Amino acid sequence: MRSSLFNRILIALAAAIVIVYFYPHPEAKRFNYEEGRPWNYAKLIAPFDIPIHPDSATLQAARDTLEARFVPIYEMDALVVDSIIDELPYDGVMGMRYRLAERLRAIYAAGVVDMHTGQEISDGKLPKVRILDKNILTETPTTTFMSPRGAYAYLDSTITDPALHYFFSESNLHSLLRPNCRINAEESERRFQYDYLTLTADRGIILQGQTIIDKGTIITSQDYTNLQTYEALLTQDKTSQSQSKWLMIVGQFGYVALLLTALMFYLYYFCPAIYNKLQGVSFIYCLVTLFFLVTVALDYFVAQGIYMAPMMIVPILLLVFFEGRTAIFVSMTLSLICAGTTSFSLEYLFLQFIAATAAVYSLRELSRRAQLLRTSVVVAIAYIVSYIFLELLMNGNLDGISRRILIFLAVNAALTSMAYILMFAAERIFGFISVVTLVELADINNPVLMRLSNECPGTFQHSIAVSNLASDAAHSIGANVQLVRAGALYHDIGKLNNPAFFTENQHGVNPHDALTPEQSASIVISHVKDGIKLAEKAGLPEIIRTFIREHHGAGMAKYFYYTYCKLHPDEQVDPTPFTYPGPNPRSRETSVLMMADAVEAASRSLQTHSEEAITDLVNKIIDGQIADGLHSQSTIAFRDVVAIKEIFIKHLMTIYHSRIAYPSAPKNATTQSQRTPAQ
Repeated sequence: MRSSLFNRILIALAAAIVIVYFYPHPEAKRFNYEEGRPWNYAKLIAPFDIPIHPDSATLQAARDTLEARFVPIYEMDALVVDSIIDELPYDGVMGMRYRLAERLRAIYAAGVVDMHTGQEISDGKLPKVRILDKNILTETPTTTFMSPRGAYAYLDSTITDPALHYFFSESNLHSLLRPNCRINAEESERRFQYDYLTLTADRGIILQGQTIIDKGTIITSQDYTNLQTYEALLTQDKTSQSQSKWLMIVGQFGYVALLLTALMFYLYYFCPAIYNKLQGVSFIYCLVTLFFLVTVALDYFVAQGIYMAPMMIVPILLLVFFEGRTAIFVSMTLSLICAGTTSFSLEYLFLQFIAATAAVYSLRELSRRAQLLRTSVVVAIAYIVSYIFLELLMNGNLDGISRRILIFLAVNAALTSMAYILMFAAERIFGFISVVTLVELADINNPVLMRLSNECPGTFQHSIAVSNLASDAAHSIGANVQLVRAGALYHDIGKLNNPAFFTENQHGVNPHDALTPEQSASIVISHVKDGIKLAEKAGLPEIIRTFIREHHGAGMAKYFYYTYCKLHPDEQVDPTPFTYPGPNPRSRETSVLMMADAVEAASRSLQTHSEEAITDLVNKIIDGQIADGLHSQSTIAFRDVVAIKEIFIKHLMTIYHSRIAYPSAPKNATTQSQRTPAQ
């Protein structure tokens, strides 16, 4: 008992550690908000002075305005023209060189710019520049500026003196001309940033104690900037952050641990069948942990991704393997854990509760894949309707409805159909069995049942009769009807190895007549062991093998035992060779099968099928099994046994009811063959 409790505590502790590890850290954003949506928290008061920075729209507008009117800064290099003149050729007549130099000085005094700047001036994009000279800026129009190519063309067209023009042509001036007015990129950028900061200076201060934003206020661009400034200042407060980090982790662990402990207490007090099976507890805690991680991952990588997490898979899986009450409780436990990661806790919890209730109500029992599609539609409607009413409750209008959240909720509902895939994974990993699988196993076209029908028709008919009888009894006591039905169909498949040695398959010849009682008993008893081997080979679930293993329990092959005793009246007979290997039934379902199997087989040997005879038979067989202790390990109750007896008697009376004896036809009656067409 202590070991069992320790294992469960270990499972819950491991789940809590994993969940807390992936919980949002203290340094993460403290609030979840979006521009254009209402502030859903309480009024936020400034704990310290907060500068009011311009919002993003104002910053962008200021930059656009400044870029449109900013005048770049250029510098004039007076030495450029001198270096060009020095490169002019010397001719015999010094006057030509002097005259060309004067013209060059006049052009360069006005300014020669590079080709790119010249093109901007031509396009009207640069009407003026600021010339920096000894830290003095002078704004100058660019109408007089030329590019080197423009300067050459100007000289070529304005020199009229043939001698001078000849000297100009021979001086190779087109390769010597270069800009003397260049942009000072560093100074221009510095001045631009200075002007930008001047335009975007802080607009004031939110003093300590003043309201940053009030509850329900639609978050404007300026509000969004103020909130980001507030969070940035909080992050800079290293001391307080360091002090609160570990306390917050302690709080998170306590919060998660209390919820997981409450879940364990629920299973202990209200679902002992789940609590007593370690795989059941493991499955539930693994499911909670897995879907928490999925939710956190989606919320981390996608804004508001928490609404896209397919949380309704959890109640669907729990409903398939357990029951609706547990599905709702576990789903809400998971929702409470996830709600601690989001700022909109009320909104999130309300949506998940309504959707989980709708999912459980719409599904109830999953037996066909098409039901999941219907459930997905119901979940989508539940999400959207509850979200609309929540917006009306919180804001009094529908202006705050987010199309993004609506899309995420629809995706969430669509992903619910993935429960079908996870259901089969859970069956393989944890050894559960779903109603869908049971329905598929109960299909008589299953290869094992087809073989039983062809090779052991008597056993097959007996199995169908037992299945009907046991499922009626299971329904009357609230047991798993589909499980009993499937288990009953497969309980005797071991007879496939020796079909002729079982009464229902014999046709006049009984091979047991040539065998000793011990040999006959060994063959009959071996159908349990043979059935387990066939089930394993066919890949039947473990829970179906349990029905094969327990349908005779540790009972005896009494016919052969009594025959042996009669043949050896003076011998103390050892019952071991005539005893089935067991174990005895350990669930209500396998107990029902044991009773139904014995009663159905014995009812075939009754000489009369009166109500009294059937009642005596049912009571004798079931009371005998109880007296032999075959049901001592089962969870079946005495009131269940009473209900089972009543169902068996009623069922057998219906099967073996007496028919009305038809009278012989009188002499004056007309038979059908004697009628005329007119009649």
